[in-house]
Amino acid sequence: MFHLKDFFYLQRNDRQAIMVLLGIVIVCVTLVIVVGMLTPSNGDSLNNQLASSYATSRNAASGNYTRKNAAQGKATNQQHLYYKVDGVPHELFAFDPNTADSTQLLRLGLQPWQVRSIYRYRAKGGIFREPSDFARLYGLTKKQYEVLAPYIIIGEDYRPASDYYGRKSGRQGYAQGRGNSQDGSSYPEEGKQKVYSYPKKLKPGQHVSVNSSDTTELMKIPGIGSYYAKAIVRYRDKLGGFASLSQLQEIEGLPKEALPFLIVNANGVKKLNINKLSLNQLRQHPYLNFYQAKEICDYRRLKGPIHNLQELKLLKDFPPDQIERLKPYIEF
Repeated sequence: MFHLKDFFYLQRNDRQAIMVLLGIVIVCVTLVIVVGMLTPSNGDSLNNQLASSYATSRNAASGNYTRKNAAQGKATNQQHLYYKVDGVPHELFAFDPNTADSTQLLRLGLQPWQVRSIYRYRAKGGIFREPSDFARLYGLTKKQYEVLAPYIIIGEDYRPASDYYGRKSGRQGYAQGRGNSQDGSSYPEEGKQKVYSYPKKLKPGQHVSVNSSDTTELMKIPGIGSYYAKAIVRYRDKLGGFASLSQLQEIEGLPKEALPFLIVNANGVKKLNINKLSLNQLRQHPYLNFYQAKEICDYRRLKGPIHNLQELKLLKDFPPDQIERLKPYIEF
């Protein structure tokens, strides 16, 4: 009969073999227990992974749908996207720049001074009528506007009234066809182009006086419109009147074909008394510069009044051609 104490009388090699076998058995039993315990947990983990993958795919699809709607101007607040401004992430969500508060504008990545600018603009009665109006915000970059543009939604209360009204056929309150306004003036029939009347031009052989005509009369000259009519009157006032038709060529770009329709009445030329006018008054004339006006004043101070044109020839800043130009305009 084998007793336990006989085990200890076995050979050393036998005892080691028995201990190894016992160790293998214990390891196997342990593995069976551990594997049995982990099998349900792994199943749950796999299910969780599948559920997570499904949720991720749905979120991605939802995100794509949101971005698609945003690109079409139908962004919603249900899911917020993010973008970076100077490395700092900021939210993206639908907003109306006419009603958004400072918290929303700051969440969108705008700077505090930009928010204050929007508030001042709205306080003065400014309205963002189109999403593109928001691009005028000072300091807003092209990149940042392109990111925010799909999320800008202008409320109907701030849209132009012409988008909803005023496009109905006919004029309400007026008879069809040609009618009269409340002030008695007539308007053209609807669908017909409005006809504007212009001054009738002069025919060959007709003339106007360049020194007495106003802009309306001057615009009757062929080649003369509002611009040149005003230029003629303005230069005439500076000169004190035209002494000859050649002076009109001093107006830059004046059509030469207009000259035959003009006549000059030299009796209407305003004279300059060079012995009484001050330096500033003399230099206002187009034919006298500062140095010439100063030389006249110095001559009067040193030698007394100027009596004739021959005395002007003694001054170094008055060549003969200059004196000839001044001749119709000076008196002593």
